[in-house]
Amino acid sequence: MSATPAPMQAAAFLPNALLFGRMLRQAGIPLGLDQVLAFSQALELINLASREQVYYAARGLLLHHQAHLRLFDAIFNRFWRQATEEQPRQRQTMPQAPRHKRRTEPFTVVSYMAFKAGPGAEAIDIADKSGTASTTEVLQRKEFSEMQPEELAQIKNLIARMRWRISQRATRRRAPNRHGDTLHMRAILRDAARHGGVPLRLRRQQRKIKPRPLVLIADISGSMEKYARLLLQFLYSVSQSLLHVECFVFGTRLTRITPQLKLRNIDRALDEASRQVVDWAGGTRIGASLHTFNRQWGRRVLGHGAVALIISDGWEQGDPQLLAREVRLLRHRCHRLIWLNPLLGRTGYQPRVGGMAAVLAHIDDFLPIHNLQSLTDLAERLERLEGR
Repeated sequence: MSATPAPMQAAAFLPNALLFGRMLRQAGIPLGLDQVLAFSQALELINLASREQVYYAARGLLLHHQAHLRLFDAIFNRFWRQATEEQPRQRQTMPQAPRHKRRTEPFTVVSYMAFKAGPGAEAIDIADKSGTASTTEVLQRKEFSEMQPEELAQIKNLIARMRWRISQRATRRRAPNRHGDTLHMRAILRDAARHGGVPLRLRRQQRKIKPRPLVLIADISGSMEKYARLLLQFLYSVSQSLLHVECFVFGTRLTRITPQLKLRNIDRALDEASRQVVDWAGGTRIGASLHTFNRQWGRRVLGHGAVALIISDGWEQGDPQLLAREVRLLRHRCHRLIWLNPLLGRTGYQPRVGGMAAVLAHIDDFLPIHNLQSLTDLAERLERLEGR
């Protein structure tokens, strides 16, 4: 193929550009609609006769991961060959031969590349992912902060469908159980009184098993603004799955949103919760907010072996010593304290900011919450949670 093909019009090139985006998606390369539209607009600004300009425009707008480069190059070569060799032909007036008729089987990347490849073409192993859940798999690992609006909408739907469970605890109350670990003396004496003082059956009892209460305290300050809406979706999903859940959010002050998130309609619940909060995307006073929580709510909601989750990036504008003191008090009152940080999922992140560094010694688990996979891991950890 010559390095500089004959000039082409953008109108004739656009269908092939859309086909190229479809090929990339079906091959498993993550691609959003906005990227395809940006590439289509870029075709009007470059020389379509230059393979180099088209290649780098496509690579810059459609490719985000180095690991996909070899597959991208292979698909682009097939795409360019089709775009440059299949010139517009005059309409046929005679009946079409069978070999010219439209293919009846569905389009796949493998069949297309096998059809277009020449005898000497280099072989490449490509897994055809059309019709699979490749989009969901890609979203599992992609960071929330890097998602496009349509991807965020998909993530919200996936979070809404999640079902949460939490580890159980043995209460102090006991209930009759034929396989219990202790004798039920009251039941035995009542049975003996009905039979002349002779107990005919040794009844047993065991402690009741109940799920632990869960308390969520989420940061919706300015540094967490990009995660705030997804955090509300996460809080709503947990509130609908578990019976004993308390939800709080804070920026410069603490706000309880538990009643709002108990509404069955998700849109109404999130709207009511948003209206309840007056310090969206403002400053961050984690220590002062936790001080309010410990004074007003700690004794009410942290009993019965509760598990507490704090969701924050740790950017404290107040006194780090106050934050450390309040986190230490919170940990003593709950069964387990888990801190979820969206920055922890980034490569090379170190908890060196004043707030985060001050509390590390007082928390039981320090976990990331930056993508859908981290939420899945959190759900599994809560379900099998044990002691400290």
